[in-house]
Amino acid sequence: MPAFGQFIVKVHGRCNLACRYCYLYAGPDRTWRDRPAAAAPAVLDRTAHRIAEHVAAHGLREAALVLHGGEPLLAGAGRLAAFAGRVRALAPAGCTVHTTVQTNATLLTEARTATLARHGIRIGISLDGGLAAHNTQRTDHAGRPSWPAASRGARLLADRHPDAYAGILTVVDPRTDPVEMYESLLALRPPALDLLLPHGNWTNPPPGLPRTVTGPGRPTPYGDWLTTVFDRWWRSGRRETRIRLFEECIALLLGLPAATESLGLAPVDAIVVETDGTIEQVDSLKSAYDTAAATGLDVFRHTFDDALRHPGVAARRAGADALAATCRACPLLTVCGGGHYAHRYRAENGFANPSVYCADLERLVRHVAARLSDATAGERR
Repeated sequence: MPAFGQFIVKVHGRCNLACRYCYLYAGPDRTWRDRPAAAAPAVLDRTAHRIAEHVAAHGLREAALVLHGGEPLLAGAGRLAAFAGRVRALAPAGCTVHTTVQTNATLLTEARTATLARHGIRIGISLDGGLAAHNTQRTDHAGRPSWPAASRGARLLADRHPDAYAGILTVVDPRTDPVEMYESLLALRPPALDLLLPHGNWTNPPPGLPRTVTGPGRPTPYGDWLTTVFDRWWRSGRRETRIRLFEECIALLLGLPAATESLGLAPVDAIVVETDGTIEQVDSLKSAYDTAAATGLDVFRHTFDDALRHPGVAARRAGADALAATCRACPLLTVCGGGHYAHRYRAENGFANPSVYCADLERLVRHVAARLSDATAGERR
């Protein structure tokens, strides 16, 4: 049974922003309301021991520790550094723990950024784009814009601590100009971009997609947006930044191993620890229904091997066997992989459906395949 390789730890369960579209705090799941705002020292210490135990039991040479929230910097940079150091100290010799913090960048200061960088913690930033106009829905709890502070934090990171800069995560919004969006993010000099599809499903479709229209004729606003960015990125003549979705798609088309929640059949290797020590599946499931990510496990009474055996976790790691019949018969199966698990949900029958983005993913994969074919044909001539 493949081990977990990515441990997402909620060091702080609240956020200093109130983004209007947030699936976590404004979505159907309400479990966060009953949890403590910050993880107690006992929770973090027990989590560190559980991670080390799992890594040792499976002989892992590498593990990823993701410090998450909410907004994890609300816990303080020193506390994040201390926890990361504890995990590394407990991990068996020969295992490298790669640590990242995912932040909205509004709390990044020189002192905090320097602390994180000094302790080998890379910093990933979540933004809606590289301009103020892209980030109007990212406001604080008083309705004030977050962009001035977030842009300062992003530029500080790029200017003063580029070696600690992990990249930018952006959710695709087809209402924006894709080239403008991409180039505005490039101006913040990220080493990598994660372009994520909004967490919608068949019961609650993402903006711009109908609930009932399926198959031929279904609109592909997200696929159209992504293919436009792909062409701008592909034709630049140099790699301006990594775009993981595109690189993973290319790798899968070439028959190479690739791992992403959005594409491919590789088993998901991430597990979450909440602020109270509860072990949960990834947060994206919370966009489906209340308690969708729950396992009934916690770090005080259960191991991560117990989580591997949980039916919900096992279903997400079953590859093609967990997919709808239409997906298993699709020629794009090994590349698309059925799309993101959370995007398959329908209230009537759970997750045994194609992705709500099925047509968009087909549009993207076929487009990338055509560009790749053109390039390889050119090399043969």
